[in-house]
Amino acid sequence: MSRYTFDPKPYLEQIKLILLAIQNEVEWKPRSLRQILAQYPKDGVGMFSFDQLIAGYEELKKSNLFEVNSTLEDRIKMKPTRTISGVAPVTVLTKPFPCPGKCIFCPNDVRMPKSYLRDEPGAQRAEMNSFDPYLQTFNRLLALQKTGHNVEKVELIVLGGTWSYYPESYQIWFIKRCFEAMNDFGVKDARDEIKRTNIFENAYSSEEIIDAQKEKETYNQLIAKIASKDPDGLIHANEKSTWEELEKQHEFNENAISKCVGLVLETRPDCIDEAEVIRLRKLGATKIQIGIQSLDDKIMELNKRGHTHVQTSDAIKLLRTAGFKIHGHWMPNLYGSSVKKDIEDYKKLWLPDISPDELKIYPTSIIANTELFDKYKSGDYKPYDYSELLEVLTETLPTTPRYCRLTRIIRDIPSTDIVAGNKLTNFRQIAEDQIHKDGKKCECIRCREIKGVSVHFDDLEMEVLTYQTISSVEYFISYKTKSHFNNDGIPGDKIVGFLRLSLPKAPEANFIDELRDRAIIREVHVYGNVAGLGHHDMGKSQHIGIGTLLISKAKEIAKTDGFDEISVISAIGTREYYRKKGFSKGNLYMWSEC
Repeated sequence: MSRYTFDPKPYLEQIKLILLAIQNEVEWKPRSLRQILAQYPKDGVGMFSFDQLIAGYEELKKSNLFEVNSTLEDRIKMKPTRTISGVAPVTVLTKPFPCPGKCIFCPNDVRMPKSYLRDEPGAQRAEMNSFDPYLQTFNRLLALQKTGHNVEKVELIVLGGTWSYYPESYQIWFIKRCFEAMNDFGVKDARDEIKRTNIFENAYSSEEIIDAQKEKETYNQLIAKIASKDPDGLIHANEKSTWEELEKQHEFNENAISKCVGLVLETRPDCIDEAEVIRLRKLGATKIQIGIQSLDDKIMELNKRGHTHVQTSDAIKLLRTAGFKIHGHWMPNLYGSSVKKDIEDYKKLWLPDISPDELKIYPTSIIANTELFDKYKSGDYKPYDYSELLEVLTETLPTTPRYCRLTRIIRDIPSTDIVAGNKLTNFRQIAEDQIHKDGKKCECIRCREIKGVSVHFDDLEMEVLTYQTISSVEYFISYKTKSHFNNDGIPGDKIVGFLRLSLPKAPEANFIDELRDRAIIREVHVYGNVAGLGHHDMGKSQHIGIGTLLISKAKEIAKTDGFDEISVISAIGTREYYRKKGFSKGNLYMWSEC
């Protein structure tokens, strides 16, 4: 690629010695890599950087001068947990834009899309790239690759404000450009061709923002003022695309080096209707992050959230009917709530009208220049102290169903931005340690993932969980290590793969024609380190046929329940995988006979 400045070829013999030393180290410790690099100085004066070591390793592999070794790759991979769940996550943010919400707790930084702060890691990367989708995606892939991660299977996560409120042409353009970056990666580098058009870079001063906030101008009012200084307003003429242009990039991605195996979009329940669900699917989305926040309508009204429990329930029903994975956000310690109310509210999440597949728990933080901040200053609102927050988490986490993944417990807001409330980023670990001391455990998917451990099929057993929603019977089918298994350090009850099967209660009434009278596979996921599609690394959980067995079991269950056909909400980059499993491409989904 054009921006690589290091040529590893003159150093291959030296890098090979480093790699052999890493591979042969008997007792690997966190400091081992640095110690080995110090033994083989570059040009006799300094250490090879980690990027240079990875570049040399890739060159040796390409030239067949070094045999691929999974132990070595694990040791030279920085922050392996980023891809240990089976995919390489790439998070991008949309540009600042008005939001329909008036939430009293929401940050109001006009340099960011609504609800995000400039100091958050993902937001910093977005601003550095002028919120350009191509630059964000390409540069994130490059950063992951340079730190030793495989980027062949990408989960693209689009955050920022309320997605559904952005103009449709901007939505299409944004996703199209993300796909163009994935399609170009490893083939060409078109970053230098991009003209940065972020109107928010020089359109304001810090003093203007402060003055506007003192005058109690809303986020939307200030955004409108900034936009009025630019002829193109908020959306530039070159930030628009058509469905046909997007579909072309979708087709390219089916055989790209970096395939999109999941597309996640973020919106509000009151923005979801049938037309919006279909639009989300046309964009290629497979998972929707949706702000539940609370199921207590009185608390929601106090916090000016703008939607009710019924609207949340209706939105989730539509999304589930369309086969989407549902990733909810829930906020304890909202204005008007209490420890007791939060514990009771958490129980409501698992009633048939909600039951999310994944959940983020974001305790309310007090951020300056918000309405909640004013209530805190006046004494009308008090954040939980350490013991109160710990009580909420220790009482709720162990009640999480086995079919749900608690993705995150504490939002990654820098402590400098939090006026009051919890500032401990490791509070999840604190809560889990206390739960363990209490003789309980959290059985969510994240706590039971196999991670990078090698397994053999004889170590596994299938588990089928069934639960009811208002619109379907859901099957959570998983392969996990045997309950009492503990051999070679592999604990029992650890998930290596799972499938979500939805059997609609009124299949003939589905508002999406091609899903009518069909069972729906909403997710197939196999854990383990990211490995190249088609590679067979012995013992790695992604390559012992787990996916095929899960799909076969889903078809068997659907057939027994009277379904002759089954659809799957395939990501763009997994279409070829499902074709090999006998599925055919429809308009928005893939399908097969049971």
